[in-house]
Amino acid sequence: MNEITLTKMKQMKLYGMYGTFNTAIETGKTDDYTLDQFISMMIEAEWDDRKTRKIERAIKNARFHYKSSIENIIYEETRNIDKNTLLRLAECGFIEQNENIIITGSTGVGKSYLATALGYQACIEGNRVMYFNTTKLFSKLKMAKADGSYLKELAKIERQHLIVLDDFGLQLLDSQNRIALLEIMEDRHNKGSIIITSQIPVQGWYDIIGEKTIADAILDRLIHQSHRIELGGESMRRKRKLVNQKIV
Repeated sequence: MNEITLTKMKQMKLYGMYGTFNTAIETGKTDDYTLDQFISMMIEAEWDDRKTRKIERAIKNARFHYKSSIENIIYEETRNIDKNTLLRLAECGFIEQNENIIITGSTGVGKSYLATALGYQACIEGNRVMYFNTTKLFSKLKMAKADGSYLKELAKIERQHLIVLDDFGLQLLDSQNRIALLEIMEDRHNKGSIIITSQIPVQGWYDIIGEKTIADAILDRLIHQSHRIELGGESMRRKRKLVNQKIV
């Protein structure tokens, strides 16, 4: 009877229940609980398993460039990161309010790591997230224009609760990329959040975007509902390299 039950649990994809019931049988502890306790334990195991798998799917679908976490952020004074502010952002209330986060700073100071850590946290909190290298995103959208899938790609971006645009401003925007960015901003205005990282200070973004009218429209939608983090300090990559050399 137990084997049949376990088989049916697997077929119904009740993996949390399956694991708990199988363990209870193997350890001989099925009689250690009242019926209601055992049912409660099975339901709790299934709940936790589904929640874990949902988070894993969200992280996989986000396509982060690498793994990072809020717990591993370094709060050195020179980095200009306020811990209380960051922990408050990690609660992801900014997503509920359709607000944005702009992270600027020189090369290697940890902009991408910080943005990715907030993205991971958003996945854990149950949000749909997608990570993009901005230059590669624009290239992808140009290809989508050519093959007719452009609107489909924009719709996929629009469905996300949060998108991360990493390394914005490495290249000046041409007319096609400028319009694509404006459409993304319009789709997300008051409906979704953006985390954007850049080596270029915000005041230099007008030159990156180009045409003043479109730049005004883009930055108006992005900046006025944003939290600003301006990272300082020396390159974290250089620090890690020096530490690794000392270890060796």
